[in-house]
Amino acid sequence: MVREELNKRSPLRIFENSIHGGLGNGNLGVIASRHGIGKTACLVHMATDKLFRDEHVIHISFSQNVNHVIAWYEDIFKEITSKRELADAMQVHDEITKNRVIMNFNQENVSVEQIVRSLKTMIVDGGFKADAIFFDGYQMTTVDPAEVSKIKAFANEMDLEIWFSVSPVLEDVDFDQYGIPSTLAPIVDTVDVLIGLRYQGEEVVMTVVKDHGNTNPTRLALKLDPKTMLISEEN
Repeated sequence: MVREELNKRSPLRIFENSIHGGLGNGNLGVIASRHGIGKTACLVHMATDKLFRDEHVIHISFSQNVNHVIAWYEDIFKEITSKRELADAMQVHDEITKNRVIMNFNQENVSVEQIVRSLKTMIVDGGFKADAIFFDGYQMTTVDPAEVSKIKAFANEMDLEIWFSVSPVLEDVDFDQYGIPSTLAPIVDTVDVLIGLRYQGEEVVMTVVKDHGNTNPTRLALKLDPKTMLISEEN
């Protein structure tokens, strides 16, 4: 399979169509669930899909070292290319890796202003024109909602989209039927797209809980495969 056909047949096209064409520049998206469901895998698959389409991404890890994140990307790339039998896989790998930057922060030791400043330096001074940024493991449920608004303002200023993976930090947190923790409530109005992950039997189902102002939860015709950790179409 050639790269163009792989992009066309990607299950991420279903995902984008389910949220009115995608998240969109200037907007914030959140993937939320309990711990260990597969949020990082979702983010990496989404980021890799963008790389396959010649977009530029920045992946910020707040809970894992850079080498661990790189390993995620390598595993997801191998799963995608082997499943679709992509021609010239290693050449494609080398081409798309140039469009990816991975950063690591300790949220306890860095402010939102410092994060934004580092990103601006990378994008403006470093000439890395990012199309999307992925905040992996950011403790969104414990920060002041004003901090999230600052990140959204940055997304608007730089004309890019930002995705978060969110798990609750506190114990004894209530979850709704879609996998969304109650502690996310203070910032829901700032978020444009909210996706919940939860186990149903041995499958991880995905639900669009908020879609650009629409708050009528809709289960996606997609799942997270617990074996490959890829977003895939439901059978």
